Amino acid sequence: MLMSSLFSSSVLAADNIGSRGDASWIPIIVLGVLALAALIGFSYQTKAGIIARATTKEAVRQPVFLLCMALAIVILLLNYVLPFFSLGEDVKMVKDCGLATILITGLLIAVWTASTSIAEEIDGKTAMTLLSKPINRRQFVLGKYIGIVQAILWYMLPVVTVFLVLVYFKVSYDAKEGSKEIPTHAERIHEVYQVLPGVALLMMEIAVISAVSVAISTRLPMVVNLTSCFAIFVVGHLTGLLVQAGVLKLEYVQFMARLIATVLPSLDLFNISAAVATGDIVPPVYLYYSAIYCACYCCASILLAFILFEDRDLA
Repeated sequence: MLMSSLFSSSVLAADNIGSRGDASWIPIIVLGVLALAALIGFSYQTKAGIIARATTKEAVRQPVFLLCMALAIVILLLNYVLPFFSLGEDVKMVKDCGLATILITGLLIAVWTASTSIAEEIDGKTAMTLLSKPINRRQFVLGKYIGIVQAILWYMLPVVTVFLVLVYFKVSYDAKEGSKEIPTHAERIHEVYQVLPGVALLMMEIAVISAVSVAISTRLPMVVNLTSCFAIFVVGHLTGLLVQAGVLKLEYVQFMARLIATVLPSLDLFNISAAVATGDIVPPVYLYYSAIYCACYCCASILLAFILFEDRDLA
């Protein structure tokens, strides 16, 4: 609820930023560069980084990774060519469908990798071999999670590049199809600029689900992990509606709804469908608070994974 109201007020405030709007994104860019530098430093300067690099290589080489990447690119190309019959709003539909495609395929890679690299290694006694070396259980879990995040970054690099290029050319493509004036380069860049915050937010959402999946994988097998993450994904996008719905008049129902909204991640915070539909640009302040929420929930999930894995029998 707080984040939703913050988004509404931030969008209104963004209209008054004026020429300072571009400068307000500089801290976001700096933080992104620092985060990438921290990942590289972690991978090459720590013991857990060895596991992270191995997990990333394993994820990139598995058929699911290549299949999801190819599937996402094919769907993006089909969205570019096929008409949506949306009365001149095809660009918005391409943005919305493109973000959803990248999110779903990215989540599948993350959850699948968590299941194969943690749950199956525990069942196959491979984890016991790794932990016999000078690597403790917390380094094992943290390395696996960082490796999954790095694999998702490698997945998103080509897919997001294709997506942004298609958005850029879709503006002029629709103008030609509708016999309208050809948009300028600045107008095309504006459409691409509007979708960039959505890419950052869906990366945060994938990071949250990945952390949850890692925690589940320390105790449960792949099938249960996939099913649980799917349920959390669905309910996580409905937590705001569960709390705000006017039909929740029973105290017990209200309590359960607020409990679910507190325990499960509020994934609807990372959804910018409303901003895409209205043509608004997500302001930097919303990304700040979303990043803080993502970091806090990921830390809590990894701490839970530490607890669940600490006394897990590997023999």
